[in-house]
Amino acid sequence: MLWSIIVTIVGGTIIGLIGKAVAPGDRTRFPLWLTTACGIVGMLVGSALYWAIAGNNNGPFDGHAAEMTNATNGIDWIRHLWQIAVAAVAVIAGSILTGRRKTT
Repeated sequence: MLWSIIVTIVGGTIIGLIGKAVAPGDRTRFPLWLTTACGIVGMLVGSALYWAIAGNNNGPFDGHAAEMTNATNGIDWIRHLWQIAVAAVAVIAGSILTGRRKTT
């Protein structure tokens, strides 16, 4: 349980920072805690979208059936791209909702 929380926070921070980097505009005034929250949203929603669209039709492999957190052999690169895209949208929404605009 503790390990899942740590992985979620660290992964959310990484995905959030990447999402902030690919989001259009200048989002430098965005606080780290909100970036991490957007990254966590990106991880969870991005994984769910990937699973709903493409992941659930994978057959069994490596002795187990495909799951939402492990749908392919190796690293799910497509799932991570979905997570980054959702995190970028969350960063944009977060900056709009908190009133953080481009710096001038």
